[in-house]
Amino acid sequence: MKTVFMTGVTGYIGGSVAARLLKAGYQVNGLVRNEKDIVALTAVGIQPVAGSLEDEAVIAREAAAADAVINTASADNPYVVATILEALAGTDKKFIHTSGSSIAGDKARGAYAATEPYTFIPKNPRLEKAARVAIDRAVLAADGHYSVICPTMIYGTGTGIKKDSVQVPMLTEAARETGHGVYIGAGENRWSNVHIEDLANLYLLVLEQAPSGSFYYAENGILSLKEIAVAISKSLGFGGKTASITIEEAIRRWGMEGAHFGLGSNSIVSSVAAHNLGWLPVHNNLLSTIIKNDRD
Repeated sequence: MKTVFMTGVTGYIGGSVAARLLKAGYQVNGLVRNEKDIVALTAVGIQPVAGSLEDEAVIAREAAAADAVINTASADNPYVVATILEALAGTDKKFIHTSGSSIAGDKARGAYAATEPYTFIPKNPRLEKAARVAIDRAVLAADGHYSVICPTMIYGTGTGIKKDSVQVPMLTEAARETGHGVYIGAGENRWSNVHIEDLANLYLLVLEQAPSGSFYYAENGILSLKEIAVAISKSLGFGGKTASITIEEAIRRWGMEGAHFGLGSNSIVSSVAAHNLGWLPVHNNLLSTIIKNDRD
């Protein structure tokens, strides 16, 4: 049985990826900080490794001992990535780093910006995303069997400990508080999206088949934020009623990152590389999932 060391196993992406790997017959050793999470991970078959992202020695030891490593804890932590790369140097062990498609984002404040879908890392990302892009490029340039997966707006119920995603729940909470769906500005900005189960399947596929130095966007659909707001409104019994908020209001509610690059931007990408690898996503309707999940 092959062993995969993972960071982020208590999170939405990491927990779902770990569950998929366990189902495929892998042993998963997961970095975990809290005692209560140790109990929960053990219950689902994950071998807990006590430590945090600041425990470089623990991360290095576990990375070196495992057959492969997957980082889902942070797209923006260069220390964790550097520690893993150093631990795997000179080996042919696989490493998958998790980025995020806000690297292709703009600061549109809810406006639609027509653009060709990105298929690779942007050559000239916005300054706010330059550090994340630098990590992605460093992983791909390193001498080893390394890949980067870049999820888009993720939806669906997680199959690990954490069940909820980020962006859709942010909008749902705001709708519950205000009595209507919300979007920033005109709400015409668009995001590519992907179901969590399809995303977990992509991690397994990349782990088993991807060549070194490969980069994959994960997407299977695209929607405007206004369309999502309408669906949330209907799901909560508000009859599709929506209202716009300003970027300033959004910043007060969600912070700079959440407002500008989580919900106010365009992030339009293509998963052509993943499809070429053999990825076959089966979920393609974020709107119906919103309505079903909230009604359930």
